[in-house]
Amino acid sequence: MHSTTGFATSNSIEIAYEDMGNPNDPVVLMIMGLSAQMTLWPREFCERIVHQGFRVIRFDNRDIGLSTKMDGHRIEGSILLRLLRTELGASSNVPYTLKDMALDALGLLDYLEIPRVHVIGASMGGMIAQVFSGLYPDRVSSTAIIFSSTNEAFLPPPDPRALLPLMKGPGPDATREEIIAHSANTRRVIGSPAYPTPLTELLVTAGEMYDRNYYPAGALRHMAAVTGTGSLRRIAASITSPAVVIHGRADRLMRPAGGKAVARAIEGSKLHLIDGMGHDLPKPLWDEILGELSTNFARAATN
Repeated sequence: MHSTTGFATSNSIEIAYEDMGNPNDPVVLMIMGLSAQMTLWPREFCERIVHQGFRVIRFDNRDIGLSTKMDGHRIEGSILLRLLRTELGASSNVPYTLKDMALDALGLLDYLEIPRVHVIGASMGGMIAQVFSGLYPDRVSSTAIIFSSTNEAFLPPPDPRALLPLMKGPGPDATREEIIAHSANTRRVIGSPAYPTPLTELLVTAGEMYDRNYYPAGALRHMAAVTGTGSLRRIAASITSPAVVIHGRADRLMRPAGGKAVARAIEGSKLHLIDGMGHDLPKPLWDEILGELSTNFARAATN
């Protein structure tokens, strides 16, 4: 399968990307979540989309993976206060917001001279996708939001048991093995209870991510972007492209209420809830998830 990697100059920074498939096919842009490198979109999952007749582009958000790190951008104030303001749907003063990250994606498309895309976003990537589709509708053919939220007021907060491993790292003096074990355990805790990924597989993935790039400061600024942007409900409500919202009923990190809020906000969207699915993409569910994505691509083709 044709695949190239590179760096795009976008929004005054460098964005690392991978471009798969036939350059003449319709493009699918895949946006990953908080502290997640683009490789957390499983390569085989992306290849399945390519085999449906699409060109797939995945990329590292700013501050993570091989993209530009925003060194020197300090997060001011209390994280607890930002979390409280987020629960109320209010914004905070942060180094950058989800709107800046959506501009990064726009700049990547401009660099690659791609006029329109099908957008798929997961978790924080789903929030960036809402902003992208809402603010730049002429660049979007369809929108898919996976286990995400509008961050509007009074949505149920994450289960502390799922949130704490993300908030509390392995410590500044942790060894490579300790960091990898912590990462694998975090993904196990937030993952799908009915479709658990074997620990050995989680450890291999965590090791690959560590060796590719380990940068915990970026994860903290990602969290600040999520908590600092404020409610996305009005932006989501302006999305006009065909949209599907996919969410696990067993997601403890991003409660199903978050997905329901996204679906409520986007007129005409389809909400697809999956029993036993948590905050990951377990292989046994790929057929179901890819089926929903395919149906949404087809809706765009007939619009």
